[in-house]
Amino acid sequence: MSSPLVAREDSNGALPSRAACCALHDRRRVLAGLLAGAALPGVAAATTIPECKRSSFTKMVSAQQIEQAAGQQYRQMLQQASGKRALGPKEHPQVLRLRYIAQRIIPFTDECNPAAESWHWEVNLIGSQELNAFCMPGGKIAFYWGILAKLQLDDDEVAAIMGHEISHALLEHARERMGKTTATRLGIELGAALLGLGSAGRMAGDLGGQLLTLRFSRDDESEADRLGMIMAAKAGYDPRAGVTLWRKMMAASKGAPPQFLSTHPSSETRIHDIEALLPRVEPIYAAAAKPTQRFGPPAPKAASSASG
Repeated sequence: MSSPLVAREDSNGALPSRAACCALHDRRRVLAGLLAGAALPGVAAATTIPECKRSSFTKMVSAQQIEQAAGQQYRQMLQQASGKRALGPKEHPQVLRLRYIAQRIIPFTDECNPAAESWHWEVNLIGSQELNAFCMPGGKIAFYWGILAKLQLDDDEVAAIMGHEISHALLEHARERMGKTTATRLGIELGAALLGLGSAGRMAGDLGGQLLTLRFSRDDESEADRLGMIMAAKAGYDPRAGVTLWRKMMAASKGAPPQFLSTHPSSETRIHDIEALLPRVEPIYAAAAKPTQRFGPPAPKAASSASG
């Protein structure tokens, strides 16, 4: 694989401690309420941010199990990329860019999910031509070179993607899917509650091997779009960038959605929803501290040289 990312030293991409990130932002912490009741459909976490409601199906599986599985998958991915000399070194301009944007967003994440305060956040860049990015449970973020280079994203558009992907982790969509599967199995295995609970642990291990390729539902994607706008706006990035981002994404796909968009709502629906939410999000953006650094996308020459 031809790639402009030639790792000169290994780096696990770990960001500064959560406390250090928080010191950069003078803000109040808003603690979300505990999930109420048993795992019943429609019961969600209480929060001051309406978009932060999480399904109580998440209570049916262990957060620790799924975060451990995600961490293992993430480390394996980094090792494979490093072996192919396709892991962005820590001094690479685009790695610096991604980590700077992440450090602006992360301090606001515990306003949505208090558990995020203890996550060991990592951000890495993979030298692949795919139009893709993700945030695994526990704060494991990766961007692929292709999404930055081919779409020539500005910082606001990168923040829109990062906010979206972080929102999947904050809303615990992977854990929710596991919880729904567990509930279904428990319903089938009537009278075998102990066996059913045991199978939940096995499912956590089974899903661990699928976290890198997990596809969320359209509802999950819409929820992450809305919350992602708010997270990016709080960090000082223009929420209107979501409109230009998705137009670029669909233009690059040439009619066939890339994997990144495979389960997302249509571009028209997404743009309509973003525009509908702007009156609520723009005041958040207006009041937010703005980035003191701005970065550019990869140079077109570099993008072209990586096309092989």
